[in-house]
Amino acid sequence: MKVAGFGFRAAAKEQALQTALAAAGGTNGLTALATAADKALVPAFARFAEGMDLPVLAVPLSDLRATPATPSAHTPARYGCHSLAEAAALAAAGPGARLTGPRAVSPCGTATCAIAERTTP
Repeated sequence: MKVAGFGFRAAAKEQALQTALAAAGGTNGLTALATAADKALVPAFARFAEGMDLPVLAVPLSDLRATPATPSAHTPARYGCHSLAEAAALAAAGPGARLTGPRAVSPCGTATCAIAERTTP
């Protein structure tokens, strides 16, 4: 399973999400998109996900807080003060998942993306 996790500000546009995904590694082999449960239905993200034709995994806040990820000064405390993109990708990909590279930030700074992969079932 290969999951692209996203963190984004309310002002993020679909283009920012796309640019962050491309910078994080692109769509090759992706099986799902993930973000925090409270962000999964944000209109720009929902439109972006619909255009990608991939399922969206809405990760509960408790799972985000329990997932080790790189600290981020820009992430609200409700997500555990670490990278939402990384935490969402790792939590959604499941036990034993690993990040395929560093998280990427859109040029406008409103969206981040990290990709996690789990090779064991």
